[in-house]
Formats: sequence, C-alpha cells, structure tokens
Amino acid sequence: MKNLSIITPVKDSLHTTKDTIKAVAKSTVSFPYKIYNDFSTKETTKYLDKHQESLNYTLVNLEDITNTPSPNYKLVLQIAQQEAIKNESGLLIIESDVMVKPDTIEQLFKHSKELDSCGMVASVTVDRDEKYNFPYNFVKESDPEIMETSKRLSFCCTLITLDYLKAFDFRELSDEKDWFDVYISKMSRKLGFKNYILRKHTVLHLPHSSRPWKQLKYDNPLKYYFLKFIKGRDKI
Repeated sequence: MKNLSIITPVKDSLHTTKDTIKAVAKSTVSFPYKIYNDFSTKETTKYLDKHQESLNYTLVNLEDITNTPSPNYKLVLQIAQQEAIKNESGLLIIESDVMVKPDTIEQLFKHSKELDSCGMVASVTVDRDEKYNFPYNFVKESDPEIMETSKRLSFCCTLITLDYLKAFDFRELSDEKDWFDVYISKMSRKLGFKNYILRKHTVLHLPHSSRPWKQLKYDNPLKYYFLKFIKGRDKI
C-alpha cells in the first residue's frame, strides 16, 4: 500500500463540513481527497463546488450518478473501493462531523502499514474537552495507546487497508441497510484481519450533525425508535 485515497460523504451540515475539509487541508501529508455530495441543498453544493481548488479536493455530486435518494453510503463505498484498488491505495473515510489534527492522516497511514495483519485502523473520537465520546465511549485511559479491538470501528475517521479492500467486495453489501461500519468491521475480523484504535491520536467528533433527528436517541428515545423502525430510518 503506497498511497491513500481520502473521502468525505456530505449531506448538508455545512458548518461542520467546512471545518472537516479545512482540517484535512492543513494535514502534514497530502493525498487525493474526494467529497461525495449526497443530494445536499443548493447552499452546501455551491460551497463545495466553489472551494475545490483552494482546499485541494475533488467534488463528486451523486445526483450526476444516481437517482436514488440520500443516504447513498453504499454507492460511495463501492465507487471509492474500486478507485482505491485501481490506484493501489488504502481508503480513509473522514466523516463530515469530524475534524482531524494536522498529523492524523500521517499517523493513520503509517500505522496501517506497520500493524500486524491490519484490516482497519481508526482514530479515537473526542468531544471539545478531549473526552472520549460516541462511538468510542468504551475506550479508557488505561487502554493501550494502540489497541486491537473486537468491537466495531465507526467510519468517523477510519482507514481501510488495501489488503482488506482486495479481500472483500463492497458490491456484496446489503441493499437493505443504510450504514455499513458494523458489518465491514465484523467482516474484517472474519477474513482474518485485525482492527485497531489509535487512542492517543484523537479527532474531534460532533455526532450526528448531518442527521440532527438522530439526537432524539438521547433526548426522546421513544420518538427516535419510532422513526427508526416504523419509518425505516437508520438501518445498520
């Protein structure tokens, strides 16, 4: 694995999306970076189109590729996987509610090549007070700085190695689901790879900024589960 492809799926949440992209632009290393715009509003789309050159990314508007309504995470993963394999690259997913530090990408890339049988490696997420937050609330200060885990890795800021990309075809992902971090994490281990969390290399995570209705899970769980199950939202 000599290279890295970086992607950020975007569905509005322009205030966090701006910070995500600007943080990537300040990284100590530079790799090809694509933004996948999943039927965002005109305001978000206009911003993303305008700043491609200045912030060094390529914009892909999914409305030019598919008529399927958002979320189109499966399609994004499938396109990105094929491009990464073609370019002999790993695939780093940085979601639009995550802000990396200048050395985050460099450290993830370095460790992905050095760790034993690495399938996936993720930066742990924190809040503005540097406290571990969703989805890595289970991480403790007493854990190793580099910890192998059997728990799922969220796609907040996660690198999937080229070896794993070649071993599992994302075209096999279910059409019945919206999100795939749980399944892809489990498949990594099933295929004999190991998944790791970098506890010391934290990234800021502002959960569910692009899907504010999911905050109901904490504020009004009855309404959240009504929307999830009755209306078929958020299928994992």
